[in-house]
Amino acid sequence: MNLIEQEFSTERWIDIPEEILDILYRWRPAPLRRVVYLERRLNTPAKIYYKDESTSPPSSHKPNTAVAQAWYNKQFSIERLTTETGAGQWGSALSFACKLIGLECKIFMVRISFDQKPFRKLMMQVWDGNCVASPSTETNACRTILAAALIMRVAVFLSFCCLFSKRSLFFAKKAIF
Repeated sequence: MNLIEQEFSTERWIDIPEEILDILYRWRPAPLRRVVYLERRLNTPAKIYYKDESTSPPSSHKPNTAVAQAWYNKQFSIERLTTETGAGQWGSALSFACKLIGLECKIFMVRISFDQKPFRKLMMQVWDGNCVASPSTETNACRTILAAALIMRVAVFLSFCCLFSKRSLFFAKKAIF
């Protein structure tokens, strides 16, 4: 069963292939952690636990899905997956999964995160992911966006220059007269 068939399946349960389970067992099941200090703060007799997904190599729950997606794509002879990521968790997870499954991975990462989160970018690169700041100059759509953004920045800069020069002239006239 391929990914799209799973998405629209009316079956209640779909078995996970053994090859995927073998990979997931490297960090699953995720341990339960008790939050004693929260229990105290809430003054509750209840015992509160959470599932700690940080035990996966990319430190999130996202490889649980990424591994399956990479595996199914490999079954259909896909050689490279391309995705986008905001802060880098999904990009890290997919890079990790592609490395394990044997696929190439290209990730377009939001520019501000690309600049502010070098360790996420490094994590993707360790797993052979090609991480690119987005928008980039690699696609026509992004080149158009970057060109428009540059024009807007120049226009805003020029409008500020005009605003300040008019104010300066206004104040200078008042000071003279």
